[in-house]
Amino acid sequence: MQSLRWPLWSAVFFGSGCAIYFGLKTEPSIVPLFLMAFLSISAWLLAKWRGAARVVTLSLLMVTCVLSGMWVAKARSDAVAAPIVPSMTKPTLVEAYVIDVDSPGARGHRVVLAPVQIRGIAPEDVPHRLRATVKGAPPSPGEAVSIYGLLNPPPAPASPGAYDFGRMAWFESLGGVLFGLGETREARLSLPPWRVRLEMKINAVRFAMAERLVQRLGEQRGGIAAAMVTGHETWIGQQDLQAMRDSGLAHILSISGLHMAVVGGFAFFLVRLLVALWPWLALRISGKKVAAVGGLLAVGAYLVISGAPPPAERAAVTASIAFIAILLDRRAISMRALAAAAFVVLLMRPESVIAPGFQMSFAATAALVALSEIWPRRIKEINTPWPIAVIQRAGSWAVAAVAASLVAGLATGPFVMHHFNRTSMYGLVANMASAPLADLIMLPSLALGALLEPVGLGAPFLWLAGQGVGFMLAIGHLAASLPGAVHTMPSAPAVALPVAFAGILFMCLWRGWLRVLGLPLACAVLLWPRPHVPDIWIGDAATNAAVVRGHEAEVLRKVRAFASTMWAQRWDIDVTQRPKEGWKCGRTYCRALVGQAPVALWWGRASPDQDVLAAMCKAAEVVAVRSVVTVLPAECKATLVLDGQDFASKGAVELWRTDRGWRALWVRDVRGERPWSRWGDPDYQ
Repeated sequence: MQSLRWPLWSAVFFGSGCAIYFGLKTEPSIVPLFLMAFLSISAWLLAKWRGAARVVTLSLLMVTCVLSGMWVAKARSDAVAAPIVPSMTKPTLVEAYVIDVDSPGARGHRVVLAPVQIRGIAPEDVPHRLRATVKGAPPSPGEAVSIYGLLNPPPAPASPGAYDFGRMAWFESLGGVLFGLGETREARLSLPPWRVRLEMKINAVRFAMAERLVQRLGEQRGGIAAAMVTGHETWIGQQDLQAMRDSGLAHILSISGLHMAVVGGFAFFLVRLLVALWPWLALRISGKKVAAVGGLLAVGAYLVISGAPPPAERAAVTASIAFIAILLDRRAISMRALAAAAFVVLLMRPESVIAPGFQMSFAATAALVALSEIWPRRIKEINTPWPIAVIQRAGSWAVAAVAASLVAGLATGPFVMHHFNRTSMYGLVANMASAPLADLIMLPSLALGALLEPVGLGAPFLWLAGQGVGFMLAIGHLAASLPGAVHTMPSAPAVALPVAFAGILFMCLWRGWLRVLGLPLACAVLLWPRPHVPDIWIGDAATNAAVVRGHEAEVLRKVRAFASTMWAQRWDIDVTQRPKEGWKCGRTYCRALVGQAPVALWWGRASPDQDVLAAMCKAAEVVAVRSVVTVLPAECKATLVLDGQDFASKGAVELWRTDRGWRALWVRDVRGERPWSRWGDPDYQ
């Protein structure tokens, strides 16, 4: 029973090798990794040729997959290496082409730039891409712009173990983040390379399509529709976005497996229907294979229109392999097809293995395929009255839909809890209510409407899609407004997530009742004991800090609220502001007036004089200073003083009070010394 399933584990072990590479604290050399992978492949092929026992060949295959995964991940990291801007203490002028409009942030609209020149940076050190936050409306793709603002390298994680934007930026060739201080101005620049021009032209068509959808449907419904068609979330309101998150429907906004499956499946059945309606053609060609080609073309076109973000790319690979399986007379939906898709995705983007989207997508798909393998096949009756047949079919579809939503939700639950520290209590009901609408009406109507809108025939389809979007928003707001709609929880230790992933995959890949042995592992994120909450958090460059008091974190300053919020979310504690009374805070410092507080901050670039530093040491157990301190006054002997050298080399820190003093966990302790670990003193995060 299990003999045919063992090769499926090769994709799991290949992904494990990729994950091991990203878990290393120091960067390995590519030559030893290549040699180990080559030797393991040679040993496996030799064992196959010599007719070794199956246990030997399978063991060698799994070792080969692990070592090959590590080598592929390292090769990918080296291939995408690009310049990263240094930390700049003063604003600078950036002249660049607008590549695309990115998702908006809390401080304004964001765009992706291809910089041509940056004041103060040599031409050879100019990064390939920048992400910029601009004032006012975002410029359109293809425009040449000049932006005056603060430029810094991609920020480090807000706290140890938090989301690493710098790592993501490394693999997207984003060499810095720019915060515009003035209006975006038009610039005259030299003609960019043809690949950049092609990318800008495609993105300009996508953005124009998104603008037409918003103009046709209005900003609220059109913004949702644009996100589902082109990937642009520029027009989505914050209230609608939060409601979709709290109701568990936010995944519909991100172009991923659901969208590719609906668009590809719709094209497949439409082409097959058209072939069947022409008897002469239906007798001479395989309608199923022609429809599979139509599905492949639809998936490819949708990938281009969506801007090919990593989630859409992964979904397109999975859908394409299903259609290719049809062309090769194989089962379209099977564990082998899913394993092949995982291999292709990881070969193209091995960094996907640590992305929440990849983990959730393949865990849910594996669970659904496993469910389809054990789902009882309906017995076809010889002669059943049509009213009874309709009721039976409807009941079967309803039960299958509930089971599929439940299984997919359970499979993705550990990743949602670990990465986002929250779960939507009514997500199953909200998805059940909106799934038929999205699958059968909204997405097909959007596809036809967006396709026919340029020739003036898309109005009825877009109207229908708009009604569906409105109904989905109503479901999202209703579910989000119910009592207890969102349950929050602290993150489990990092080791819990791979254990849970292994348990889920074991339950999906193993045949027979022994698969239940994977259930305790699958629940690792839920059951793993949480560590003690730190007593103090100090942000990167000592620009902010928080003191934990019970279930609340008292934040000293209102700046960099995103970092303090993300840190508190990981520990499932509430953020409050420090009391105004009893504190003395100026332009560059903040300390307690009476008694000794847990922490005091100095965020000025210039070093504090000895008297000021002595007063801070008297007023706090821990003093964090942004600048480098060369000499400590006598009053600081019993105080833990962290200065700019610590923060510049280690990032943010969490502190626990122990009997032996303070125990510190720095971002560098978790992140390690990797190519994307460019340390500095960012002014923008």
